[in-house]
Amino acid sequence: MFFFQIPLFAYMLVVYNALVLIPETPEAILSSNVFSVNMLSGAHLSLSVSGFLLLIGVFLLYIEIIKATRSTTASVLDHAFSMLVFVVFLVELLAVKAVGSQTFLILTCMALFDVIAGFTVTISTARRDIAVGHGGL
Repeated sequence: MFFFQIPLFAYMLVVYNALVLIPETPEAILSSNVFSVNMLSGAHLSLSVSGFLLLIGVFLLYIEIIKATRSTTASVLDHAFSMLVFVVFLVELLAVKAVGSQTFLILTCMALFDVIAGFTVTISTARRDIAVGHGGL
């Protein structure tokens, strides 16, 4: 499954760039509604493209953390690629005017959390495996 070999935040990076770098008015696209619904309470709930991207980002972060629990040699490469994706997020955030938004900042933080969580889970798993291998020392 080649799709899961690449960090999922790389796909988010491509989608976000396609949304804001191609059109002339990225703010209009990010603020447009994906859907809206009237709630039983009488409140009106609407979800913008920006909010939808953040929801997808939370879901992708969850999947990436689950992927980090694998203890294969491919997980080391996955961590390296996740770090590379975070660096691209950070460089774009600092250098590309079109992506300078709170949505992209939050997605950049999610990419950072992906890197930190991946290394944390891997180190914790390695410690447990070493402890089990040495009789629980």
